[in-house]
Amino acid sequence: MFLHLRSTCAICLEAIKPGNGHALFTAECSHTFHFPCIASNVKYGNLICPVCRAKWNEVPLLGPPTVQALPPRIRRLNSSSWSQEMQSPRLLRHGLLLHSSVQEPSVFDDDEPLAQAQRSPHEIRQKNSYGHTKSSANAGEEVTGTLDSIDGGTHEVIASMYSSVKSNMSVGMKDEPEALFVEILPELAAVPRSEVWDKFTVLLHLKAPSSIAIQQNDNQICEEGVQSGTAHEIELGTQNHTHSSEGIMRSPLQACDATTDRSPIDLVTVLDVSGSMSGTKLVLLKRAMGFVIQNLCPADRLAIVVFSSTAKRLFPLRHMTQEGRQQALQAVDLLVSTGGTNIAEGLRKGSKVLEDRRERNTVSSIMLLSDGQDTHNIGNHWEVTYTNSRRASDYHCLLPGSIRHASQHGFTSIPVHTFGFGSDHDATAMHSIAEASGGTFSFIETESFIQDAFAQCIGGLLSVMIQDVQVAITSSNPDVQLVAIQAGGYASNITDEGQQGFIKIGDLYAEEERDFLIDVKLPALLSSIDGSSCNGMKVINVVCTYRDPVSQKTFQTMVNELVIERPESISMEQQSVCLEVDRQRNRLSAANTIADARACADRGDLSRAQLILGTTRTALQMSRASQAGDQLCKSLESELAEIQERMANAQLYENSGRAYVLSAHISHSRQRATTRGNSNDGLTTVGDYKTSKMLDMLMRSQTMCPPAQVAASRTLLPSKTFPLPESRSSR
Repeated sequence: MFLHLRSTCAICLEAIKPGNGHALFTAECSHTFHFPCIASNVKYGNLICPVCRAKWNEVPLLGPPTVQALPPRIRRLNSSSWSQEMQSPRLLRHGLLLHSSVQEPSVFDDDEPLAQAQRSPHEIRQKNSYGHTKSSANAGEEVTGTLDSIDGGTHEVIASMYSSVKSNMSVGMKDEPEALFVEILPELAAVPRSEVWDKFTVLLHLKAPSSIAIQQNDNQICEEGVQSGTAHEIELGTQNHTHSSEGIMRSPLQACDATTDRSPIDLVTVLDVSGSMSGTKLVLLKRAMGFVIQNLCPADRLAIVVFSSTAKRLFPLRHMTQEGRQQALQAVDLLVSTGGTNIAEGLRKGSKVLEDRRERNTVSSIMLLSDGQDTHNIGNHWEVTYTNSRRASDYHCLLPGSIRHASQHGFTSIPVHTFGFGSDHDATAMHSIAEASGGTFSFIETESFIQDAFAQCIGGLLSVMIQDVQVAITSSNPDVQLVAIQAGGYASNITDEGQQGFIKIGDLYAEEERDFLIDVKLPALLSSIDGSSCNGMKVINVVCTYRDPVSQKTFQTMVNELVIERPESISMEQQSVCLEVDRQRNRLSAANTIADARACADRGDLSRAQLILGTTRTALQMSRASQAGDQLCKSLESELAEIQERMANAQLYENSGRAYVLSAHISHSRQRATTRGNSNDGLTTVGDYKTSKMLDMLMRSQTMCPPAQVAASRTLLPSKTFPLPESRSSR
C-alpha cells in the first residue's frame, strides 16, 4: 500500500513517472503529486496534504486563481490582476501574494461599508469634515459655529455661541447622566479690595466622562480574542455571527453596537519593514499587531500600510469581524523586512487610505512605527549630518499635504501617534509628526515592550468619549483682562483686547483630564462693579462645546462663572495658594524645563541643560504641593532626575536621552500618556495621564498575549501612574 501511494498521484490516481511529460510536485511532507493536479487543488483553498493531512507552508500555483474561486480566508487582499511574472507554474510563498508584484488601486475607495446603523448622511464622502458638525444642543439651543481656526475672527462665533447660552442657563448636559465636567479654581479664595494683581492665576479643570459599557465590551472582545488565537494559531472556517441572549442571530456589527456606547474607529497602522527591522524586531512587531487586531471590535475598521524604500497598502480598510481579523492576521504574518526607510511615503499612503475612503467612522487615527531615519527625503534636502539640530519645520516634508495644511491653518487633522523603536530612530522627526498632527510620540527603548506601547495607545483610541472640545473664556467685566493662557501643547488665543480667550483641545478619552492656567489682571475694587456684591467680584465665564461621537450631536456645557471674594482684608488661611493651582504650575514648569534643557543639549551645552534641570528639581521640592506630599510633584521630580542621567554625556543623550526627552515633553504638554524608556525600570514607567482603559489594555498585554512557553516566565510588570486628584466636586 505504501509503495502504491508513492507511485500514484493521490488526486488523479494516475501513475507518477518522472520524465513522462508531467511536471511533478513534492511537498514538504515528502508526498509527490502531478503539478497540475495539486495546483488545481490548492487554488480552491486546500492547504492540507491529501495524504497525511499536514499543513503546507509552500504551495504550487498553476496560474492566477480567481478571487471568487477562493474561500474568504485565503483570498488575495487586493483584487487587481496578477503581473506577468506570476503567470508561469512555480512555487510561491504566501507572502508573494501581498508584495509589490500585486498592483494596488490608485484611489483607496474600496473600504468596507459601514453598518447601516452607523451610517448617517454626513459621514459619506466628506473629504474635509473631520468632526465639525452643526447640531442641536441638549435643550434645543443650536451651536452656530466651531473653532475651525484659532485666529482673530473666531471670537464673533464664540460670542454668538456664548450669548445664546447666556440666555438660557440650562443649556448643555444638565439632564444627561454623563457629561464633560468643568471646574474653575482661583489661585486665592480672596483678594483684598484695594490690591491690584497684574497676574492672578485661575485653574480651568476639565474631565471627560467614563463608560462602564466600554469595559463590558472589552471583556467580550477579550474572550473572542482568546478563542480565535494568535496569528500562528488561526482556526479557519468559523461562523461569522453572534447570538443574543434571546437566541436571535445578529451580525457582528450589530453585536458591537449593542455592547458599547463608544464610536467605532478607522485605524491605519503604518509599519516600518526596512532591513533594520529583521529578526526579533519583526517577530515582536507581528505579535504587537496581532494584539491590536484581536482587541478591535467588529464595527472597527483597520488598514495596514508597510514601508521600506517604497510604501504599499498591505491590507484595505475593513471591519474586524472574525473573518476580517483572520485575514489581517494572515497579512501581518507575511511581513518581511528589506530595503531602506521612506517614512514620508508610508505616511502619505496611510493618510491617503483615510482621505479616499467612501465612508468614515467618526474616530480616525494613524499609528506610525519606525526604527530608523528617513533615507529618502530629509537627507536629500539638507546637507547636514544627523545631529537633530534641525528645526521642527524641517521635518514638514514628511507630513502628507492634508495634515500639513491642517497644522498650518489650525484645523482639526487626523492624529498620528508615532512610535520610535530602538536607539537608531529619528526621534525629532517622529516627535514633529506627532506634534503637528495632534498625536503622541512614544519611545520604545527595549524592543520587547512594543506590544505594551501599542496596547496603551489603543486603550485610549478605543475609548474616545467626546470630540472637538473647545473652550470659550470671557471676562465678566471690562476691568478684568485676560493676560495669558497656559495651554501647553494646545492652540489658544486671546482676542478683543483681553476680553475673550479660546482653547482648542480636540478629542478626550474616557476619564481623561485637562488642566489649563489662565492669568488675568484684577483691578482694585473700590465700588460695586457690574452687579458685583460688596465683597464679591465676578472674574471670568467659561463655556465648553463638544461633540458626541456616537450621536454626532454638538453640546454646550452650562456657563461656569468664577466669583472671588474682595474683602477689606484677608486672613492667613486665605493667603494660602490653592494646591491644585500649584500642582499644575509644577507640571507646566517641568514641561518648559524639559524643552529648555533639550534645546541646550541639542546645541551641545549639556552642562547648561543639567543646571536648568537641577534648578527646577529644587523648586519642585520646595513647592507647597510637594511639601504637602503631592505625588505628581514627586513623579515630576523623579522624571527630571531621569533626564539628568540621560544627559550625562553626549553619547548617552544621542542614544536614548533625546527620544526620552521628546516623549516626556509631548506627554506633559498635551497631558496624555506616552510610553518612554524601559518598562521594567521603576523610574521610566511613570504612567502619567494613563486612564483606566489604558491600564486595562496594558494588563491584558502583559498577561494574555505572550505565547504559552513565554507566559510562565514573564510576570506582570508594576504600573505606576500619577494619582488622580481627589474629586474636587466633593469638596
